[in-house]
Amino acid sequence: MTEPVPTRDHTLVQEASGGTSGAESTGTVVVAGLANLGIAIAKLVGGLVSHSSAMLSEAAHSVADTITEVLLFVALKRGTKAPDARHPVGYGRETYFWALLACLATFTLGAGFSFYQGVETILEGEEQGDPLIAYVVLGVSFLLEGASWLKAVRQVRGSARRWGTTWRRYLAETSDTTVKAVTFEDSAALVGLVLAALGLVLEQVTGDPVWDGVAAILIGVLLLVVAGSLARANVSLLIGQSVPRGIEDRLRAEIAGLDQVVDVPVLMTSVIGPGQLVVSAKVDFADEATVADVERASDEAERRLVARHPGVRFVFLDPTPGDGRARAEAHRPEERPPDRG
Repeated sequence: MTEPVPTRDHTLVQEASGGTSGAESTGTVVVAGLANLGIAIAKLVGGLVSHSSAMLSEAAHSVADTITEVLLFVALKRGTKAPDARHPVGYGRETYFWALLACLATFTLGAGFSFYQGVETILEGEEQGDPLIAYVVLGVSFLLEGASWLKAVRQVRGSARRWGTTWRRYLAETSDTTVKAVTFEDSAALVGLVLAALGLVLEQVTGDPVWDGVAAILIGVLLLVVAGSLARANVSLLIGQSVPRGIEDRLRAEIAGLDQVVDVPVLMTSVIGPGQLVVSAKVDFADEATVADVERASDEAERRLVARHPGVRFVFLDPTPGDGRARAEAHRPEERPPDRG
């Protein structure tokens, strides 16, 4: 991953799980969820009246999106629970669990139903109904989805400007997968509406329902791509994704710049929730450093990292060179006794 524009802050490190960013994410999710619920009902009516597989696929798409928004809302609330004895670093990663379930909802409900409707229409055909109400529903849905999409885009661009990076890099690197999910899904919804409209138009012009079935299948493919992309991002964060190499280099430089520190041979980072990061490092101190020097340097390292990178929640330092021999010994395969036959 390329390093973003040089700045003291960074999207993956700096997003606050609460505060303004968290409120923006919650607002974005709520607006998208309410919009999708109303749109799903309208699309269902339009699909039943017009007998359009693409419209029914879009209705399933909106139902899946509504369920997704509910799960994302749960993710935002569950992920901000305070740490306790059993979960000392908090519940931030639970956000990614619920977000992953949201991806599965899109995959199974939206894409699955769209493929079923499309294949059935291509193989068996369909009775043509009145397309007028379908066109009206598509137009109104496009306006509502567009409003939700614009809110998500404004949040993404605003956050990107705050952290001195581009909106594309922000979406690629942000650990706030809720706003990423809303942005991706609203974008897919707009494209899906266009596909459904094209399917209806081609069916009316040619009299062949195959076009409507093809549109439904394309909507299913679109949902698969979105669900797969979001699932990969959530799985990576759920199992403990690190920050980009350039950010790790800057964190390493912060520690290496302390008095009595000779080198930082090993530094590891792990995202533990939206805007929450753990930093662990092995530090090689000067041979003449006293215990008091090591303690002062360790305290200063934690103070600097937390103050200059607000996303850093925990800093753990090991005052040993860490040349890797210990890990090699720990993972060396056990020698098996010779087979005596």
